Amino acid sequence: MTYIKVTLQKFGRMRRKILIYGGFFAALLVVFYFFLYRFADFSPSGLKVINENVQDFSFTDQDNRPFTQKEVEGKVYVAEYFFTTCAGICPKMNANMRRVYDAFKTEKDFLILSHTCMPETDSVPLLKAYEQKMLNGTLAKNADGSLRIDDAANSAAATATNWFFITGDKAALYKMARESYIIDNNQQDTAQKITDQFLHTQFFALVDKQRRVRGIYDGLKAAEVDKLINDIPGLLKEKMPKGTFRNGFSNTPN
Repeated sequence: MTYIKVTLQKFGRMRRKILIYGGFFAALLVVFYFFLYRFADFSPSGLKVINENVQDFSFTDQDNRPFTQKEVEGKVYVAEYFFTTCAGICPKMNANMRRVYDAFKTEKDFLILSHTCMPETDSVPLLKAYEQKMLNGTLAKNADGSLRIDDAANSAAATATNWFFITGDKAALYKMARESYIIDNNQQDTAQKITDQFLHTQFFALVDKQRRVRGIYDGLKAAEVDKLINDIPGLLKEKMPKGTFRNGFSNTPN
């Protein structure tokens, strides 16, 4: 009986140790997975990543302020290229972009970046005047069903909180279009001097909070712009990994 009693006591102590150690390791696992998945994205939009290497940049906006990648960190944005004197595709593109702006102008985590493809002529004052036309103008339909922006009777200054008209070094602007946003459809000879190159594209690039291109849309087609407007909310719902987690592991890779 004594032997059985001692054995039962040993078994009881062992069982308590197992429970204690098991509880300890279970608690460690809970803490581990909490931090592992705390910033995980549980609401992906379903859009594939087209380019995860959108490069850093340094440009100037319509208010003559520096505009860098810091302004877009943690935000969803649409990038396009145009020039202020364009009488061809740009007015139709930007009338469609105005639709995008109207849909998300109060969304603090959304931006539009309209880059000039003619920085040699599109000065900051010209970009500012163009901004005012885009914001103050009235959307109207052309005979073919496309949209245009008519000059507004009211010339009061308007301020966009999330639509930026950007200029800068031409080579840097073109490099962003070709290598980051993947929207240069002209396939020009890039061996030409940059002064002789001309980039003219109707495509919009949709970029997520981690600066990854997630969609490319034809800015001249209403159905494509509709899809863009429908795709943006999904990216806005995606969680942004905090700290060093960008493009995999680090915001500042070695």
